[in-house]
Amino acid sequence: MKLTEHLHRLTASREELEADEARRDCELPGCTHAADLVPRHRATVAGTVTALTYRPKDQTPAMTARVSDGTGTVDLVFLGRRDVPGIDPGRRLVAEGMVCAPDGDRAAMFNPAYRLLPRSTERASA
Repeated sequence: MKLTEHLHRLTASREELEADEARRDCELPGCTHAADLVPRHRATVAGTVTALTYRPKDQTPAMTARVSDGTGTVDLVFLGRRDVPGIDPGRRLVAEGMVCAPDGDRAAMFNPAYRLLPRSTERASA
């Protein structure tokens, strides 16, 4: 790591460091930046879960994980699930599926295939 990178890591805010890490994730081979997703096309995205949303208990079960890659966000919607083990805020992952835009502006993937990436502390100790 270069000296400028070390200095940046020492002086950057937590949000800046998380955004840097998310941008590195989206550079994985075969991944598309969230800002470049095209509805009605298959894509692979990588990023960090920034929020989870659950439907009320009186509705059909579904969990939505908002994933940010530093260029934008994509919603991963898991229909029929109230929980997906391993998917928590702050978790890094890679997801693949058909991109759609149900509300017209934010990209979403319904029941995508996903792979959990190691947490920052797991990578540092490996």
